[in-house]
Amino acid sequence: MTPDVVRFRQADFLLALHRRFGPVVRMGPYTYLLGPEANRFVFANSELFGVQEAFQSLVPVDGPTSLIVSDGDDHKRRRRLVQPALVHRQIANYVPVMRSNAEAVLSDWRPGAVVDVYQEFRRAIRRSTIHALFGNRLAQEADFFGAHLQLLINLIDRNPAVVTWLRRTNAPAWRTAMRARNAVDARVYRAIEEARHGSAADDDHVLAALVREEDGLSDLEVRDQVVTLIAAGYETTSAAMAWSVFNLLRHNEVWERAANDDYLANVVNETLRLYPPAVVSARTALQDFEFAGKQIKRGTFLLYSPYVTHRLADVWPDPLRFDPDRWEHKPAPHEFLPFGGGPHRCIGAGLAVTELTVMLKVLLQHPKPVLLDQRITPTSVAAMRPKRGIKVRVTG
Repeated sequence: MTPDVVRFRQADFLLALHRRFGPVVRMGPYTYLLGPEANRFVFANSELFGVQEAFQSLVPVDGPTSLIVSDGDDHKRRRRLVQPALVHRQIANYVPVMRSNAEAVLSDWRPGAVVDVYQEFRRAIRRSTIHALFGNRLAQEADFFGAHLQLLINLIDRNPAVVTWLRRTNAPAWRTAMRARNAVDARVYRAIEEARHGSAADDDHVLAALVREEDGLSDLEVRDQVVTLIAAGYETTSAAMAWSVFNLLRHNEVWERAANDDYLANVVNETLRLYPPAVVSARTALQDFEFAGKQIKRGTFLLYSPYVTHRLADVWPDPLRFDPDRWEHKPAPHEFLPFGGGPHRCIGAGLAVTELTVMLKVLLQHPKPVLLDQRITPTSVAAMRPKRGIKVRVTG
């Protein structure tokens, strides 16, 4: 039988470590800062922590100037230039695109067919993300970006030490990924040139704004932000969409009640609590400091965990119960952190939540699919997703 709540063995091990050792756990080359007070400390003391070294494993996909791997003044400047495209009033303009792409997927479903909702909505989310942020011209190549970026995502999904070895030995997996990156780069750089010479009427999107900003970004910086917004945008959001559909179908009365917008918002939040996009997030210590009575030395590789915090009984009563009604009370930022927090909080958080909500509303307007009995196994601590997808039978 399909379980009520899916557990992730690798992440549950961190929960056990927290119960036994408290908020600071040293294991191998890593030091874990676990629980809400650890999150509060990390977010409130950003000057103690760096992300550039911590996220070097993402450079093969996102590039060396991506927001994800930027620190200090570089991060502030790049974030300031990207942020206008992702404010609430701008995101509202993307809703028709999101709705249209969800409807296109569902229009192909036939009664009795078995479909993988993870892969189905993954395509829709990838296309709508590219279309909303970078225009219809680039969105027409969504399948191209999906095929090539997947080879890069598969690479960085491995242990960072393995990725380093593949790079140093120029192994076949590394060469394949680099060919995919070169293909993506060629298309993005061509789009940069098209945006630079196009008219404002034709190119009213993020890419054009980044290219034409007077105090703007270099072409490399633009490339890195574009690829980051595409790859991170659909990789994490499509996983969250799959878990949301799982929750809508698995739990009694949730589907019916989700017709109410406020309740649907609670469903999304409760899904992000139990299945946060990132199981762990990384930092490096920029200087010596003390936390919870433990000394942390400069250069230490640190990990904090939204998954651990979201499943602690002293923070969330009956934490493994899927309960949208618990959102009548709003938690503190260090207790609910599906998109991280502090200066490095995910810049696309609002876009992701809007996309989830819009696409779920479209799904709810169709006959309720049947969740099939299946083994659902989470994978990837960077973007926790169902390893073999989530299969449903179409009805109606």
